[in-house]
Amino acid sequence: MLKKTLPLVIFSFLSFHHSHAQLFSKKKNKSKSEVSDTKPKPDKNGIKKYSDVIKEGSKTDDGLFKVHLVGDDHYYEIPFKMLEKEMLWVSRISQLPNNLGGGYVNAGSKSNEQVVEWQRYKNKILLRVKSYSNIADSSKAISKSVKVNNFEPILFAFEIKAFSPDSTAAVIQVDPLFTTDVVAISGMSSWLRKRYKVKKLDQSRSFINSIKSFPENVEVKQDLTYDASEPPSFAATGTISLQMNQSMILLPENPMTPRLNDPRVGFFTVSQIDYGSPELKADEKQYIRRWRMEPKDAEAYARGELVEPIKPIVYYLDPGTPENLRKYIKQGIEDWQKPFETAGFKNAIIAKDAPTPEEDPEFSPEDIRYSVVRYVASTTRNAVGPSVSDPRSGEIIESDIIWYHNHLRSYRNRYLLETGAANPSARTLDTPEEEMGEMMRMVIAHEVGHALGFPHNMAASYAYPVDSLRNGEFTQKNGIAASIMDYARYNYVAQPGDENIRFVRQMGPYDHYAVNWGYRWLPNVTDPTQEKGVLDTWVLEKGNDPKFRYGKQSNRFDPQSQTECIGDDTIKASTYGISNLKYVLPNLPSWTSDKTNNYDDLDELYGELIGVYNRYVGHVARNIGGVFETIKTPSQKGSVYAPISAKEQQESMVWLQKNVFDTPKWLIDTSVLQNIDHSSYFENLRRVQSRQLNQLMGIETLGRLINTETLDGEQYGAYQMLSDLRKGIWKEAYQNKSVDLYRRNLQNTYLERLTELLLDEHSASYNVETSDVKALAYGELKALQSTLKRAKNGNINAMTKYHYENTIAKIDSALDE
Repeated sequence: MLKKTLPLVIFSFLSFHHSHAQLFSKKKNKSKSEVSDTKPKPDKNGIKKYSDVIKEGSKTDDGLFKVHLVGDDHYYEIPFKMLEKEMLWVSRISQLPNNLGGGYVNAGSKSNEQVVEWQRYKNKILLRVKSYSNIADSSKAISKSVKVNNFEPILFAFEIKAFSPDSTAAVIQVDPLFTTDVVAISGMSSWLRKRYKVKKLDQSRSFINSIKSFPENVEVKQDLTYDASEPPSFAATGTISLQMNQSMILLPENPMTPRLNDPRVGFFTVSQIDYGSPELKADEKQYIRRWRMEPKDAEAYARGELVEPIKPIVYYLDPGTPENLRKYIKQGIEDWQKPFETAGFKNAIIAKDAPTPEEDPEFSPEDIRYSVVRYVASTTRNAVGPSVSDPRSGEIIESDIIWYHNHLRSYRNRYLLETGAANPSARTLDTPEEEMGEMMRMVIAHEVGHALGFPHNMAASYAYPVDSLRNGEFTQKNGIAASIMDYARYNYVAQPGDENIRFVRQMGPYDHYAVNWGYRWLPNVTDPTQEKGVLDTWVLEKGNDPKFRYGKQSNRFDPQSQTECIGDDTIKASTYGISNLKYVLPNLPSWTSDKTNNYDDLDELYGELIGVYNRYVGHVARNIGGVFETIKTPSQKGSVYAPISAKEQQESMVWLQKNVFDTPKWLIDTSVLQNIDHSSYFENLRRVQSRQLNQLMGIETLGRLINTETLDGEQYGAYQMLSDLRKGIWKEAYQNKSVDLYRRNLQNTYLERLTELLLDEHSASYNVETSDVKALAYGELKALQSTLKRAKNGNINAMTKYHYENTIAKIDSALDE
């Protein structure tokens, strides 16, 4: 088989939409088949003899389609039996200029995925984009309405150049598709075009690099060059060049039987609107995204034996992966073997080195047949786990894990800051390789989890009691959260002297539960509704155990679903965490600058320590106005939403006043700051305090407090919270004391925020103008004004007196508007 090399094309991510009327039909519409199989007669209207187009000496690659290279021209020979077959088209960037997209776009990034069909219309071949957003059974009359109201776009139209010698295929020239600016398969998204002021694609510098045809897919690499006024690199050229990879793979003739989503178990999903549903509405159906996992030996599987899947999930390591990291990446991939064993499969997921060119000259990381852990030479600190799925069923076809080179530095820094007090081996810039490898292994396992269909589960870190995280035996067995899919990276609760502690996250019981729920094979299921009862039973069995609870990352009001948080008591956990930071900060110079003889790492780590502290106090601030969300069905006891108790909210306010708003002067460590910062100590603290004020005085927080107080008069209400906040932040005015610089900054920030509530605040959730929010802001300003008028005449210093008079003037101005 002859092969060629092609440049890649990036796609902007498209949602899958499909109005095809027959979602799971196993047979094509008869009339369509008859049209497709009709052998056309040669036509004189521009259609030539085969030999006049595909000339002697042409290079041919046979596979899904025959691909011909005739001189510099590229042709597809599309069999009529392949017309109207659904194919998944995936666009990825293969090569790109430095810093495109600010570091978050890289080689391997997917720009678009879409379902397409090749169709014939007269003497043209059409490439049409298909959609599965809206569907209806083809046997129902409404399917006709669905079809005409969801007319699918033609991506490109090709003139038929010739027919194959046996008249079973049409020959088209595909160069125009890959050398013009087709937005749907372009790596240059609209925001990139705007950011870099892209003018146009220069066709004279754009060309097909290679086309390869395989039995079930065709891979195209294309080089695209754009004129741009402000390119991300090589600015003097006014040019952005990309290499794109276009993958087109034949979707299964018989889609995998989908599994209906249950919001109590976390899965990524595909959605469809079924207009043929017996419900009295267009019925939205959500199917989980998962790999097809079927046992080789169904009888042994039914007996409860571990059985290998017919097709295991295989990840290849990027050939550019550093040698010393490969074993940790493989371990992170294969850590999911144990959860799959819970679902009855052995060797379900396997890690392999990429074949060498000698072993397989056709191997390419961009080939959609292969899932790859891509190692990206980039200063970005991140890792991601995207995947590509069949929109008809949710079947995951392929995924690429992307690891950015500098990401380990983030983990080293966090390891030092969050565990250094209790963990002597973290007190260095040269973290032992095995410990860094363990961290990388867990990050890879987390990203593979995404690629298996699992979103973040932010409730998993709330499953364990805080003090159990100080117990060596417990942490070694259970880790620090119930799932690897939470953002619970390190054990920041453990204190100096605690022994045998596990500090790094690991796989947890929820991961086994979720894999079993999503991947366990149930025989004789041909319709997803047939297994709904069994799946519901599995959820109910675990319904009251917090280890198996799912919490959405998008939740902004639930204290049990927070990022970077561990333990079931945020006040206690954050108290432990801050205690550890107080140990770490004064030791930072001896762990960093004293060893390196420069202050770069000290500067970086101090900035990150402020960020860690900010997260700890933010975890407590979420309690105020907090509402627990426990996703349930009506058959389960208890409510879905339950506000946090008034007692815990009041305790949280007291804690915040003590640990945030009373100036945390321990952060002003002169042995650190006098070597990294010439003047902005006070501003660093003001930003931390401002963030927490914005949370507490946020319009959504106030709205929840008003709502829960309305439902239950014993709850901690907005009036009480704002009163407590004012009395704590302005306590000097009540105590006849002078106010220092840090507290004046805080008080000015408070006043600014309160004035915004009165004059400028809006909400997407409710009408602020008709709510109590502005009345509360007005009342608080009046109360503060009255207090300061008395306090300015007290026994205070001149700066405090000026500060109070200035505040009174600002309040007068705000109240007059």
